[in-house]
Amino acid sequence: MAASKHFNSWNAFWAFSEAVRFRARFFQDRRVREFLSAVTASAESRVYVLTQGKALWRAQVGHDWKERQQDNVKYDEPVPFPQERMKPKRGSAHEGRVNPRGIPCLYTASNKETAVAEVRPWLGALVSVAQLTPARSLRLVNCGEGHDSKFDFYFEEPSPEIREQAVWRSIGREFSKPVSPDLGAAEYAPTQVLAEYFKKVGYDGVVYKSKLGTGINLAFFDLDVLEMHDVRLYPVKAVSVEIGEVENSYVIKRRKLDA
Repeated sequence: MAASKHFNSWNAFWAFSEAVRFRARFFQDRRVREFLSAVTASAESRVYVLTQGKALWRAQVGHDWKERQQDNVKYDEPVPFPQERMKPKRGSAHEGRVNPRGIPCLYTASNKETAVAEVRPWLGALVSVAQLTPARSLRLVNCGEGHDSKFDFYFEEPSPEIREQAVWRSIGREFSKPVSPDLGAAEYAPTQVLAEYFKKVGYDGVVYKSKLGTGINLAFFDLDVLEMHDVRLYPVKAVSVEIGEVENSYVIKRRKLDA
């Protein structure tokens, strides 16, 4: 199928998302195929090149134990997970933003703090953090465009260039939005299908902005494309929560609120 250069609507991602969530994920209709074709064509101008030797980080909540001895007293001391534990197991991967259940990918972040934030640890938890680097230059699709933008809306179809920007902003928001594991596989379907398509056409992975940390997330399709250099153990010293209020709150009985 020749790659179509243009999206047929500024809202094409929404239509694609609805189709793969609720109608058909594996046997795609013509409109889904056309959307993926346009994504492929426009992804060529959104390539993120990761240079050889660039440090990345991967975190796992938890640790191993190692027996120590001091003054003839034996005790167990927490140590980082072993190297093999710091990569996902082939064939037993959980559902993720980039991968379906059973097909693992390697999730990393651009700094330690973001890597730790992405595994959502609790206060006082011990987190094993590995440092990894690519052995060669890698090409990833940058899906971080417009991750913090407001939703687009047009009464009439804009130019092809504006349509493309609107679609990629929607893609960026979808990759970056926090998703509860309780919502099930359908919530991940749009990003999983896109990632599978990027893998099919030869990219090494995807890049998207973290909503839980200050850095970016990088997910790789090949588990062996990064070399692991060290694994360290970090205690979580603080967890920050910021809340807001939605407009549809209601009052049962008015009273004077404490400051």
